[in-house]
Amino acid sequence: MCGPVSLTGWISTHRAVSLLIHMSDRSSIEWTEATWNPVTGCTKVSPGCAHCYAETFAERFRGVPGHPYERGFDLQLRPERLNQPLEWKRPRLIFVNSMSDVFHPDVPIEFIQLIFDTMVRADRHTFQVLTKRSERLAELASQLPWPNNVWMGVSVENKRWTSRIDDLRTVDAAVRFLSCEPLLGPLKLDLSDIHWVIAGGESGRKARPMRPEWVRSVRDQSRAAGVPFFFKQWGVHNESGDRVGRVRGGRQLDGRAWDGFPIVYSKRRCCADTGKSRTYGRRKTSSIILLPAS
Repeated sequence: MCGPVSLTGWISTHRAVSLLIHMSDRSSIEWTEATWNPVTGCTKVSPGCAHCYAETFAERFRGVPGHPYERGFDLQLRPERLNQPLEWKRPRLIFVNSMSDVFHPDVPIEFIQLIFDTMVRADRHTFQVLTKRSERLAELASQLPWPNNVWMGVSVENKRWTSRIDDLRTVDAAVRFLSCEPLLGPLKLDLSDIHWVIAGGESGRKARPMRPEWVRSVRDQSRAAGVPFFFKQWGVHNESGDRVGRVRGGRQLDGRAWDGFPIVYSKRRCCADTGKSRTYGRRKTSSIILLPAS
């Protein structure tokens, strides 16, 4: 059993709450190390949202008195969490708002600027911001700082939403990336000025299968453009389309892992699209090198 835990003064002995709080500093998402949620809750905007894992999780606790998700997946600003990354001493990759979308229309520009101010000050970390609201991103980008330790990405789940890539290209981020997850159809991608591509299938009870030719095409387009490619998972359906569960589905594509990553200097070692495990320790966020996929 987890003992009592505190989050900015709020105390709970609830085991699920303890796990939720502790997991913010350790993430099971393959392409990051930690998550930070100064905003929680969201609304659906495109087909990739249909079976949202964050909504499923949050709604389990709707109505539980005192729980961080007592209001379920209703959008909430969490100002008490704004300084959380400043308290983490070890440099790490941080996925921003895994439980929401920074550029949701109900998040005021003033609050977004506070989030970015924290990322500027916490420059020992590298922050990965991902949105489906690319039009608002493009609209507000000039009012936000873009230091080297802030990476910006958009979700592209099918061909209807490739326009988000054009919006992303207008942003002066050191690393611009795509998350093609859940991949719901074939994509023809213009990867000019894009530095990283992630792809993967869907998880969850109502997950839709991903066809092998879709993800192979994304991989091949990435390699042809010299853009690192990261294959996250097959999801609950395997390559044959059989429902086997996320763990058994695995994350090998054509017999290997694809762990392409934007390269950064490290005092230990750098990582490339080699299929080997990654080491991020003591990152120099001011020095980003982009290596082509192997």
